[in-house]
Amino acid sequence: MADERIESWLGRPWSEIAGETGGDKIKRMVDDTRASGFSAFRQINQKFPSGVEIPMEFTAMLLGDRTGMLVLGKNLQAVAELQARLIAAQQSMERDYWRLREVETRYRLVFDASNEAVVIVSATDFRVVEANLSAVQALTGRQRGNDALAGREFLLDVAPKDREAVHAMLARVRERGKALSILVHLGFSEQAWILRGALVPSEPGQILILHFTPAAIAAPSTEQLEHAAIKELIDRVPDGFVALDAGGTIQHANQAFLDLVQVGSKPPVIGESLRRWLSQPGADWNALLAQLRRYKTVRLFRTTLRGELGSETEVEISAVDADGEQSYIGVLLRNVSRRFNEMPEGDALRTALGPISEQLGRSSLRKLVKDTVSIVEQHYVKQALEHAGGNRTATAELLGLSRQSLYAKLNRYGLDDRDTDAQDISED
Repeated sequence: MADERIESWLGRPWSEIAGETGGDKIKRMVDDTRASGFSAFRQINQKFPSGVEIPMEFTAMLLGDRTGMLVLGKNLQAVAELQARLIAAQQSMERDYWRLREVETRYRLVFDASNEAVVIVSATDFRVVEANLSAVQALTGRQRGNDALAGREFLLDVAPKDREAVHAMLARVRERGKALSILVHLGFSEQAWILRGALVPSEPGQILILHFTPAAIAAPSTEQLEHAAIKELIDRVPDGFVALDAGGTIQHANQAFLDLVQVGSKPPVIGESLRRWLSQPGADWNALLAQLRRYKTVRLFRTTLRGELGSETEVEISAVDADGEQSYIGVLLRNVSRRFNEMPEGDALRTALGPISEQLGRSSLRKLVKDTVSIVEQHYVKQALEHAGGNRTATAELLGLSRQSLYAKLNRYGLDDRDTDAQDISED
């Protein structure tokens, strides 16, 4: 600022030389100083004769004889630069964090969905650290509960006649990193499996990853092939489908249902109750089951399905209670939510948000967030109005708002069109 010539400022009101956005702040500072003798600190973009604007923080105090005011300012360019660097660093940390979460999620999906039994054991004491659902079923005969083996000594689930050989194999894997596969008998049924292992470095210590493959696979019968074809057909149905036992526990689910409840693979939902995802009061699992017990069939049962990641989807349910030696319940769930998929967002929203990025360092974070929310809200209100053809009732439904809330937003953003009142009243 040493080269700036500010002699032309003398004799002019401060509000005229402080830039386009500083006039109101200066007026408030002056009023506060006259009333109390001093003002709070306020950030103003001070404009210099050369045209440069520098963010500065000012405070004013009244002179002792009340003949004038003394204003002190501090250059905030360094602070603004540090804030920008801090925001960039935080964004980089968040991106790295979500990359790690994505890798972890992929590992978990592959681990749980694998048809091959996999057990992770500690290389120190051969205790189970983790096991996938296929391994739990092979070792315990259970359909669920992948934590049932955690902390348990792995050799206890090996047939007594094979324990010595398995212990020797695990010791070789720990020492050499790998070993030849061996035949072992596992679980209560002592089914024959081919066991192979690998050593993997880990924190706080090394672990062994053990893979189990059935020693012999019998040729499927005609009935089994027909059953598999029917299951494949159900899996390809575009609406969600689950088969439940009499208590509401899921025995089979297709891919469309997994998408609705936001689960990546079938094993985590098998053995769970459907009530876990039916959350709407008055239209939950108990209400559905009561209608099934009374009428044996249910059609167009409207409720809300809550996903594992927090989403809520409106669905219509059709269900049937099949009486027989083994009572099963078939449930079909159809997504009936209204969406904005066809509404163009594109460049309009990005263009509207463009000036916000230019205010970084000039406005507080609170104001930046407030302005951003206002622009985004106004954009989607306009989109909803266009999508509903100007009908306020349909617009409020699309946005999930009451009519009164919608009117307030239309008035706030200057979108109030009185010509649509007659149409809304006629529809009401």
